[in-house]
Amino acid sequence: MTWLYDSHIHLSDAEYEDEIPVIMNSMKRLSIKACCVSMDYSSSTKTLELGEQSDLVLPFIGVHPEKAQDDTDSVFKMIDENNAKISGIGEIGLDTTYTNSDEEFKKQEEVFKTQLSLAEKFVKPVSIHSRKTLDEILEILPSYKVPSVLLHWFDGSKKQLQKAMDLQCYVSFGPVMVYSQDKQVLLSKANRDRILVETDGPVRFSRCFENKTAQIDFIPSIVFCASKVLHMNYDELCNVIEQNSQRYLIL
Repeated sequence: MTWLYDSHIHLSDAEYEDEIPVIMNSMKRLSIKACCVSMDYSSSTKTLELGEQSDLVLPFIGVHPEKAQDDTDSVFKMIDENNAKISGIGEIGLDTTYTNSDEEFKKQEEVFKTQLSLAEKFVKPVSIHSRKTLDEILEILPSYKVPSVLLHWFDGSKKQLQKAMDLQCYVSFGPVMVYSQDKQVLLSKANRDRILVETDGPVRFSRCFENKTAQIDFIPSIVFCASKVLHMNYDELCNVIEQNSQRYLIL
């Protein structure tokens, strides 16, 4: 049996709270596992709880750049104490949207680098948020021996994509790829052994899926669209996604 993977979804978000049993049943029925990423201490705690409920939930805990100015030590301690239970560290990264000064961006960088060090220490994959900061992130990554890196919702240029490929990063594509020609071009230029798929739920997509909260069961449709872009058979791409996901997760 082939397993598909949603490489980046926030199942710990309150948007999903009442739907978790339905989501779990859907994951089992469709043979989909989910990398459940976190934002802060509260969501990381919830993510760990979800991971205890089902082995289909692969818990990633960490501090999102939006939360870098908050208390981060509690999350770092949680990573340290639960390193045997977690599948990875995320969502981490940089984003100038969430900073108002150079000092705040420096703090964001410190939080990001600390989590890369923890990923290196515990041999864990990372899920990285890189909006408007891809160049900075691609400069930082070579300084750390992180076993596998995902640049989630990749939105860079062809040149940045090539650098990411040179660094052996994974890149993921989500519902936007269904209608965005730019994303389809990036997908076609990426190394096939570095491609993953995601929903980034609970994001809503106004131009596809009727603006519904992203659900894990969107994943087969995303893979189907990607198979057309890559001129591959759907089942063949499912196998590629499974293999890529398992390498990314160090399974």
